[in-house]
Amino acid sequence: MQQEGAWKEAGTRPSLPESHASVPVNGGRFFRRLLSFLGPGYMVAVGYMDPGNWATSLAAGSAFGYTLLSVILISNVMAILLQALALRLGVASGRDLAQACRKSFPRPVAVVLWLLAEAAIIATDLAEVIGTAIGLNLLFGIPLEIGVVLTALDVFLILWLQNRGFRLLESVVIALMAVIFACFAIEMAYADPVWGEVLEGFIPRRDIATNPAMLYLAMGIIGATVMPHNLYLHSAIIQTRAIGPSRAEKRDAIRMGTIDSTVALVFALFINAAILILAAAVFHTSGRTEVAEIQEAHKLLGPLLGTALAATLFAVALLASGLNSTVTATLAGQIVMEGFIRFRMKPWKRRLITRAIAILPALVAAVVYGESGTAQLLVLSQVVLSMQLPFAMVPLVMFTSDAAKMNGLPAPRWLTVSAWVITVIVVGLNLKLIWDAANGAELLH
Repeated sequence: MQQEGAWKEAGTRPSLPESHASVPVNGGRFFRRLLSFLGPGYMVAVGYMDPGNWATSLAAGSAFGYTLLSVILISNVMAILLQALALRLGVASGRDLAQACRKSFPRPVAVVLWLLAEAAIIATDLAEVIGTAIGLNLLFGIPLEIGVVLTALDVFLILWLQNRGFRLLESVVIALMAVIFACFAIEMAYADPVWGEVLEGFIPRRDIATNPAMLYLAMGIIGATVMPHNLYLHSAIIQTRAIGPSRAEKRDAIRMGTIDSTVALVFALFINAAILILAAAVFHTSGRTEVAEIQEAHKLLGPLLGTALAATLFAVALLASGLNSTVTATLAGQIVMEGFIRFRMKPWKRRLITRAIAILPALVAAVVYGESGTAQLLVLSQVVLSMQLPFAMVPLVMFTSDAAKMNGLPAPRWLTVSAWVITVIVVGLNLKLIWDAANGAELLH
């Protein structure tokens, strides 16, 4: 077996060096130790409820009722297992996923993986740009085009929070997540769905794979839920904890981190399911099966539910979602660039470049198509994420199953096998979607 840390290269910078091991770990009782690890899971979870999720869940609920709830549930289980692997990699190996790829693969392969990871971050950022701009428009009447440009300013807020300490950044994320949760809890009370039909929706149906339009939205849900950049992110931010060097301390950190992320992703499951249930209960049951635009959903919620508060809460939750998910893309961008190519750039410069690339298609859609183009662009961005997901999943499963790379703390066999099964399913569904598109199937309902 390799010695502790043998996989690390001499002089390798740690992930997020300005925050690395900056959060002390409490000793003593279980709940004191768990409190030390509360945070990274929620920062990852916000990526599972970003505006891209809103577009896919609204479109799925209005078009197919509760049917695709099963996809949200399965995607969330996938996410819980994969995020457990990601944090295990960070704790056991002392590397994030990007650093591990650079170390293990030939340079051309690592460069291709880097470019794909950057494309995934841009696709994620695109959804955040559009979602935040729509939220500003709905709450304050700011035109969509101006809102798109204004989203570039949120980078400075995020970086200011990061400089004030990683714990503060985590606290803001958790607070905004609580706002989103509360908004949708109230929305569910107003919508009053038929809970028997909701429970039936969690049972998978074969026509999800055979209906091209349903499969397209299903892949959008998977891409919006199991996001590639979150695998890079989690493997790095778990290292903000001052974890001791012994194997027992690392094993305990893996256990605590897994509990943190699992609980956080259950909250994300509630919010994602709530968006689809709201669309199914309010729009699908009233015959409005083509509601995909967030703005249209906002406009119809008040009249259909009989209260203006429903629309306001919807807009507040959307804006909180857009601001929150900005955090993950900012950090993931830094992790990917530094990990793959060892290139350090001031975070605000790097973030503005990424945001500028995302702003361009969003601005074109806002100017040329107005509100009618944003939903299709949002759903497409999530399908792109689904296509790129295997390029992060395969290396992650490979590394975490290797006892030498993991310093004697590899993933349990059942977890590795489950992750490979998930990978095969995602690849197979992606290939099926490509086949449907190549044969001229109508993918949008």
